[in-house]
Order: sequence, then structure tokens, then C-alpha cells
Amino acid sequence: MSKGWLKAILEAPEVAGRVEVVGLVDLDPAVAQARADEFGLGGAVIGTDLDAMLAKVKPDLLFDVVVPVARHDVVATGLKHGCHVLSEKPMATSLAAGQDLIEKAKTAGRVHAVVQNRRFIAGVRRIRRLIESGALGELTALHCDFFIGAHFGGFREQMDNVLLLDMAIHTLDAARFMAGKVPLAVYCLENNPRGSWYSHGAAANAIFEFSDDVVFTYRGSWAAEGANTSWESAWRFVGTKGTLLWDGEDSFEAKVVAGDSGFLRDLKSIDVPELADAAQTHGHASVLAEFLAAIDENRQPETAGNDNIKSLAMVFAAIESAKTKQRVTIAV
Repeated sequence: MSKGWLKAILEAPEVAGRVEVVGLVDLDPAVAQARADEFGLGGAVIGTDLDAMLAKVKPDLLFDVVVPVARHDVVATGLKHGCHVLSEKPMATSLAAGQDLIEKAKTAGRVHAVVQNRRFIAGVRRIRRLIESGALGELTALHCDFFIGAHFGGFREQMDNVLLLDMAIHTLDAARFMAGKVPLAVYCLENNPRGSWYSHGAAANAIFEFSDDVVFTYRGSWAAEGANTSWESAWRFVGTKGTLLWDGEDSFEAKVVAGDSGFLRDLKSIDVPELADAAQTHGHASVLAEFLAAIDENRQPETAGNDNIKSLAMVFAAIESAKTKQRVTIAV
């Protein structure tokens, strides 16, 4: 992940020239040095102790690209040193830890944002605008399928609740954003399918209740071979006037009712308008550009922790429901 972030910091047109990398910290200094060499960061200090590094180089920004269990201490250390912090997801391993980081950022007067790069995918933003336009009528339901046979190796294959905790946060955050609704409750069934190469929770099925009686269903698996969906899932959005299908990539099909008689009503196709500001839909680079703009403008970015915790709450409520086999309410 550090490679992807350094590439965005140093090469993305929205960001290039705005950030100077002054230090790299890793438990293994050879790893940090190799990354510095790869990106020509000869002037960057290499270290293994984050607290000592921040005291030495006194940076404005900290990019947190650690495994989830280390996140709270890394973010808290950065905020203590007066850094604005941009974290990988999930923002915390519990809601209590997430709330603590929100309070620490508020006390420090610094921005803590989370990498929800799917927010900036063109399709996600186009759908949000179509729903807001009322072209489909009032939204009543959204449904998504996420099925990928992903062989990562490494820590993910040993994680508990791996799909819900490590990947579903992207999909659930996108659903909340596109729908423009508040998550209220969930019932979830989680399992680890036969043949799974993960130790726990590679698949999940969840029914979320959103505000305004909107229903969101999620079906997903990271151990499903043979017919991969997009990484953004395959989606169906149902409104009172019609339905939109999105394959998670470049295919949109939207149809609305065009008649008032017949067992099945006549339909007509409608367009999903392109974005005038498509330059702001470059994933990681757009998250970073929004993070920097928020700091410059003294405001909270779109993916600030105090907003992202609402998506994290969806994840933890789904995990709790799977464990208890009960409907769980969502309150943040």
C-alpha cells in the first residue's frame, strides 16, 4: 500500500509537488530503505520508531499505512505531534477506538481522514447525482453482489471477519454515500465456505435497514472462483419510477416507466450523466487531493473520521449480528 500512496503523492497531477516526503518508518528499516530507493527519496530519514521520527523531522502530515491492529497507536502518535493524519481503512478495530481518535483529532485541532478511495470513483459519484436528481423517483432499495477469488497471502488470510472488516467497508461506505441515507440496523449471516483459503469469514450476506424505509442488501465472498465481479461490486438501484443497473465498471443501464397500462409497464431508457468534474475521480489521488484541500481551507474532508465511523459502525454491527444471529441496531 505504501507503494500506491507514494506513487499518488509524487506523480498524480492533483498532488505532485505539494508534498515532500521527509521520512519513512517501518519495523524493518531495510523495507523502508528499499521503498525510499525505489522512489528516489534520498533525502528521507529512515527509522523504526515513529515517535522519535516525528520528534526529529516535525512533519505537517502523517500517512498511516499500517495493519489495522497498529492503527490507533500510530494515529494517536501523529496527532500528539501536531500532524494531520490520513489513514488506510478501517479507521479502527472497534467503535470505541474510532471514537477516541475522533476526540483526539478534535482536541489536537487536526484533520484525521480515512482512505475511502471508492468514494471518488466516477461511477459512484454519477449514481449519487442520478439518485439526487429524482430521475428514478424515490429510492426504495439497493442491492450489490461482490464475488472475487482473491489470493492475497499475508495477514488477510489469518484475519477474523476478513471480508467484512477488510473489504466490505468500501462497499458499505459506497452504499451509504450513493443512497444518501442513514444506516439504522442490520441482520448478517457470515461464513467461511468450503475450499476457502482464509481462516475466517471469507463470505457474508447482510440486510441493512436505511432511513426512509430503504433496504440495502449485500452478498459477498472473497473465496468465490469462476465469475469475478468488479472490485466495486455489481449493483441494482430500485426507485419508485425505475431501476438502474451498474456493473461496477463502465456499464450502466437505467430504465423508467413510460406508460400507465399493461401487466408490465412500458419502459424507456435514461442516461446516467457524465461528470463535469471527472478530474476529481482518480481514487487514491482524489482522496489525497481532498485531504490537502481540506487542510488548506480549514474544513473537514469528505472522508473525515467523524463521517467514516458511520460506515465502520455498519461493519461492526454486521459482525455482531453474525456472531449473535440477531438483528443489530446501528447508532453512532
